[in-house]
Amino acid sequence: MSSLWKEHRSWLELILLGRCCQWMNFCQSCTTSILCESLLLPKTLVIEDDVRFEHQFKKKLMKLMDDIDQAQLDWELIYIGRKRMQVKEPEKAVPNVGNLVEADYSYWTLGYVISLEGAQKLVGANPFGKMLPVDEFLPIMYNKHPVAEYKEYYESRDLKAFSAEPLLIYPTHYTGQPGYLSDTETSTIWDNETVATDWDRTHSWKSRKQGHIHSNAKNTEALPSPTSVDNVPSRDEL
Repeated sequence: MSSLWKEHRSWLELILLGRCCQWMNFCQSCTTSILCESLLLPKTLVIEDDVRFEHQFKKKLMKLMDDIDQAQLDWELIYIGRKRMQVKEPEKAVPNVGNLVEADYSYWTLGYVISLEGAQKLVGANPFGKMLPVDEFLPIMYNKHPVAEYKEYYESRDLKAFSAEPLLIYPTHYTGQPGYLSDTETSTIWDNETVATDWDRTHSWKSRKQGHIHSNAKNTEALPSPTSVDNVPSRDEL
């Protein structure tokens, strides 16, 4: 840990000073993986508590998982809610499975399905000994992280990761929208805890970095023609 801190101190400070949300999500992911492995659960659905479900969420998710089973797809992680970080090129559509792509570099763990094998791989990577935000950890594990030096700390990076397309859940609010509330997204790095401060969201590092969600490089190949399921004006219940 000491060598990692020395090499990436400024980056790791984002986790230790004001980025506790990242740490909590990291713990959530690791704890989920440990529970899956301990209980031998074949697959587990993980959803954050502040998401918005798409229309007929349950029906669409069950249809997606049924299609995956019928295609006998070898999978270990399936995002159902995320933020695409690679938007220059479309992601590769999965043959014989509609609404599914091979996941590229992604942020957020709004929701995902993880298999027992996937959980075992995440636990086996000893994540608590090499602390990273879960947003970075997962793409490293499926070898899609753009920073090579981060990947050097994880020898095995063969997690089989996919994503629903279109996504099935989204955040209830985005940074800056009315009703948005977060004590981590709008925080800044501050190393003098003896001085009283008033957080200024205009200086938020993540707010500046977030930018706009791109509409280019859409994964159109994964989108089948509209079906009757999409047009039924019924209320979906979890």
